[in-house]
Amino acid sequence: MFNYDPKMRWPSAEDLPDSDDTPVDNELQDLIPSLLKAILALLWANRMDWFFGVDMGIYYNSQSPPIVPDGFLSLGVERFVDEEELRASYAIWEEKKTPIFALEVISGTYRGEFTTKKAKYAELGVLYYAVYNPRRRRKPPLEVYRLVDGAYEYLPENPVWMPEIGLGIGREEGTYQGIRRDWLYWYDEQGQRFLTPEELVREEREGRLQAERRAQMLAERLRSLGLDPDSLI
Repeated sequence: MFNYDPKMRWPSAEDLPDSDDTPVDNELQDLIPSLLKAILALLWANRMDWFFGVDMGIYYNSQSPPIVPDGFLSLGVERFVDEEELRASYAIWEEKKTPIFALEVISGTYRGEFTTKKAKYAELGVLYYAVYNPRRRRKPPLEVYRLVDGAYEYLPENPVWMPEIGLGIGREEGTYQGIRRDWLYWYDEQGQRFLTPEELVREEREGRLQAERRAQMLAERLRSLGLDPDSLI
């Protein structure tokens, strides 16, 4: 667990690099956490006590390089610390909160997601840790773990409900940015998936079209009865 010593002179988040400058193996490492963040931005639009970082360095020691998950969620922190520049990085000693959830997406090279990174997240006290490997066939592509007594325990459900967050996470087939494949989504306690921004826009558009069709059918019906629909407005 991270211990903050206020007597030490720690650098601010703005003084630290925002990531480890390691290029992603595949677009999925950016698209999947970005989709989760976009859904949260709709779902928690009125909440200002959360932050979801994408490919951002988490600093736990000013003398050590950051650990950089593909995505992570913190609760009980300011959503925006600077509305112009936004966060440059995430320094635990400054935020006073360890992320509650971390996500790693494997799309090519293994980078310690099941070994060194997993151990570091446990050491920091990250409550939930998820690893998504879409190339897996014999094991579940998505593995979610919960920290229990300092070690991660695998949670086999899909989706996995995370009561401390008030959300579930899971995978299912869907379309995002025109790409049809398995994506990761947030779920409610009953296992119902929350819609993406694209899906909400499409739903609203379809609702408007249905309303227009109903209005047109009603107007045609009134005309067949010898009534002028415009005169009834």
